[in-house]
Amino acid sequence: MAGLGGQPILILREGSRRERGKEAMSNNIMAARAVAKAVRSTLGPRGMDKLMVDTVGDVTITNDGVTILRNMEVEHPAAKMLVEAAKAQDDVVGDGTTTVAVLIGELLKRAEELMDQGVHPTMIVSGYRMASDKAVEVLEGMAQKISVEDRDLLENIALTAMTGKLAGAPDVKIAQHAVDMVLAVTEETDEGKKVVTIKNVILEKKAGESMEDSELFQGIIIDRERVHSNMAKKVENAKIALLGTPLEVRDTETKAEISITSSDQFKIFANQEKEAIKKVVDKVIATGANVIFCQKGIEDLAQSYLTKAGITAFRRIRKTDLKKLARASGGNIVTNLDEMTPADLGHADQVEEKKVGGARMTFVTGLEKKGTVSLLLRGGTQQVVDSLERALDDALHAVAAAVEDETLVAGGGAPEVELYLKLREYSANFKGREQLAVEKFAEAMAEIPKALAENAGFDAITKLTDMKSSHESGMKTGGVNTLDGKVMDMWAMGVVEPLRVKTQAIKSATDATNLILRIDDVIASKRTAQPPAGAGMGGMPGGMCGMPAGMGGMGMPPGMM
Repeated sequence: MAGLGGQPILILREGSRRERGKEAMSNNIMAARAVAKAVRSTLGPRGMDKLMVDTVGDVTITNDGVTILRNMEVEHPAAKMLVEAAKAQDDVVGDGTTTVAVLIGELLKRAEELMDQGVHPTMIVSGYRMASDKAVEVLEGMAQKISVEDRDLLENIALTAMTGKLAGAPDVKIAQHAVDMVLAVTEETDEGKKVVTIKNVILEKKAGESMEDSELFQGIIIDRERVHSNMAKKVENAKIALLGTPLEVRDTETKAEISITSSDQFKIFANQEKEAIKKVVDKVIATGANVIFCQKGIEDLAQSYLTKAGITAFRRIRKTDLKKLARASGGNIVTNLDEMTPADLGHADQVEEKKVGGARMTFVTGLEKKGTVSLLLRGGTQQVVDSLERALDDALHAVAAAVEDETLVAGGGAPEVELYLKLREYSANFKGREQLAVEKFAEAMAEIPKALAENAGFDAITKLTDMKSSHESGMKTGGVNTLDGKVMDMWAMGVVEPLRVKTQAIKSATDATNLILRIDDVIASKRTAQPPAGAGMGGMPGGMCGMPAGMGGMGMPPGMM
């Protein structure tokens, strides 16, 4: 609302809310810090789990940062920036999402302290930017080159990434599978650079048995069974037709009505339909295919013709699986049967249907393109299998980053302690208020090893002091052993992480923090009318199953999430 000559002028829609200056900054910082606080206790190998219940009652138990943040359904715009930063970290490197969230929370906390002392946000942003650049430089100086031939080291990377994501210690067998899968989808460019295509990794999961029963197959697993029980379960020397079109009679483009007045007319109509389906099937049979993977449906009559022709068929194949089959078998996905030729067929040594955990799955092995692997994940319950999948995803991305960059740093909080010491030294180079911001950035770095120690049940201040002493005495890879609390050489223990995970975490956290700090005006338009609380939810009150708004315990006012 503005005034001109005593006449009020309406600037914003009636009911809109506006926060400016210190109030807007404080609310933004408080909202982002509340989200960061929610995931802080999950950091590290002995972090706690969160139990998430979605709107339909599905339960997720995890300590994976990005999974928690995605399921929280954050509404506050500043808090959403933190969530987006964690998602960006997950998209780029696949690990380190909790670290990003914790760092953003700590950087904002210290920025607020500086603003209370009269330091302008622009000065803080400038100091944080310089500290971030210096931190990346220090990390690159600490990193050690590795060889992808060092399999033990790659398995240690996978184990480090998975530790804490599963109940109990991570399975060494799963770590070995992660390395095998990454190496299988690694290709070398003309310039000699290694590129890992994670999307070509095939994961299928089935509840039942235990995680030790997970198996790695040289080939592709398809979660489908034969369309007809009389088709062969096992086909040797498979010639595979990959169809992106259904095996059925196409409907007419316009509505048509057929009037049948006698049994003879019905017989003629049925025979014509049979002939039409037979023509469609004969086009596939003519190519010499003995296995069909169809993205869409296969009509019952078509199934009968295929069975008589000795062809094993599978329908409703996922498009992603069909593409992977085409890539691995050397075949082409056909969308027009009139143009299909024997050259479009893919090849495999064997296609076999097997019973897995009460269901049937199909295994395609001996493919034309070598190096195609699939992993069948097993676990006692669906929650265990889902948790294993998330842990394996982190391990795959961590190993992939190490293979591509061939650079590692120690884990266990060792890099952050070294950054804390180096950045405090670096801050002495500044005379202005940026020096205060660089010092606060260093303090935020120290929160990572403190959180690791705290979540393992040890005194955070004592452990941080011990780690600082080890670094000052020359052991630059000294970190906290979360099992007994001793400060040990993380590199010697095999607790290592890809350099890219650390550098990207610092960049993502700094960018998100600076973006939030530069906001001094929040204008929220009035929401459109919503249905009454409980409408369509069986009379359930607003919030989460009757829980009060604001998610008590997170220090956030109502309406922020």
